[in-house]
Amino acid sequence: MVFRKSQSGLIEYLGEDKAMPVVSIIGRPNVGKSSLFNRLLGRREAIVDDMPGVTRDRLYGEAEWRERKFFVVDTGGFLAKDENEFVEGMRFQVKVALAESDLVLFVIDGREGPTWMDEDVADMLRKSGKPVVVVANKIDDGVHEDSVFEAYSLGFEEVIGVSAEHKRYIFDLFDLIVDKLPPQEEHAPSDEREIAVAIVGKPNVGKSSVFNSLAGEARSMVSEIAGTTRDAVDTIVTIDETSFNFIDTAGLRRKSRVDNDIEYYSFVRTLQAVDRCDVALLVMDAEEPFTDQDKKLAALVLERGKGIVILLNKWDLLTGSDKLGDTMKKRFRDEMVFLPFAQMAFVSALTGRGMRKIPEMLVQVAENRKRRIGTTQLNRLVRDILAFDTLPTDKKGRPFKIYYCTQSGVEPPTFIFFVNHPDLASPAFENHMEKALRGLDDFTGTPLRIFWRGKEEK
Repeated sequence: MVFRKSQSGLIEYLGEDKAMPVVSIIGRPNVGKSSLFNRLLGRREAIVDDMPGVTRDRLYGEAEWRERKFFVVDTGGFLAKDENEFVEGMRFQVKVALAESDLVLFVIDGREGPTWMDEDVADMLRKSGKPVVVVANKIDDGVHEDSVFEAYSLGFEEVIGVSAEHKRYIFDLFDLIVDKLPPQEEHAPSDEREIAVAIVGKPNVGKSSVFNSLAGEARSMVSEIAGTTRDAVDTIVTIDETSFNFIDTAGLRRKSRVDNDIEYYSFVRTLQAVDRCDVALLVMDAEEPFTDQDKKLAALVLERGKGIVILLNKWDLLTGSDKLGDTMKKRFRDEMVFLPFAQMAFVSALTGRGMRKIPEMLVQVAENRKRRIGTTQLNRLVRDILAFDTLPTDKKGRPFKIYYCTQSGVEPPTFIFFVNHPDLASPAFENHMEKALRGLDDFTGTPLRIFWRGKEEK
């Protein structure tokens, strides 16, 4: 949800804002939903088995077609008339998925044709009012294609026959999905000084308290119950003449614990919030920092090319020696070795300790994501590397040569090295080059992208 403070001081609701649409796969058990999910993602994510009901929880993945990205969600089989407690839970999960969907892929067994169970699913989908594409799966060869026409009896206009297992007509399905998705919104250019900041972290680390402290008033409910925040909320605040769009998000849990009616889509919305931000404010509990989930979330932020600032919240609860801060910094360097360029602050959102310097840190990271280095300076670096560093070679003794380097983009800063043999650029050498690039200017808080291209490649 998006809110903006009006001139009168009131908070105005501006509607929903999603970074990527959600496409849910829904149908009765054993029609091949998980196989279709895997096919759309291009990799094996869901468990595929002939036993009905194998998919219990919702699985998600990101797909892209014709330069359009969207989330794909795999759901458990829907049975409207089974009173089994386990089936009832799956049924509720499907209804939650339906409520969040921008498009539904209603999967049936194309060879078997519509059944009374499919009719029950169709009835639910018609009542929802969501756009629906009926996918008649298991059309493995031309002999079965006439069976597809039976799917029109379910009452939906869009019907397509596919074989998820054998990849038949999958590209046609992709085209249909993209055509049926809501149009991408054209956002008006925002103030150049407005910085989008996603406040992310595990449940109950104090994200809402940090959000309220930065916003200057309690606009987000704060509770000791883990997972109170279920949706992403945008609040635009001006601090020292800089506008920040703070996006408060639900807490992320391990996938095995994403098991209730709303938490799953809270996870998806958190990913969407990171996609929309310039800088992610990763909040950790100072009493239990650097957990595996913290590391995974930090890696997700970097993977999307976003800036990052680390907050160790609830610092007021810690007691120890005067060197506690130094000890925590060492732990950070040792346990999150992939983030040597990130800033970390010790804060207490409750008492306000350390919170005043956070906006300045966010501004710095946002500016660093836009930083450019001139080609002359880059190629001077290349000459120094060639003159003084040991370059990689392969077992055949092939020498590695760097011809020149250029910066191809910003947000994040992206560099292309043109070389003779791109395959010789080992991860260790790439890390060495990244360290050298960071020595040219201030890239604190932002990841760098490095690509190796053969001289003949464009």
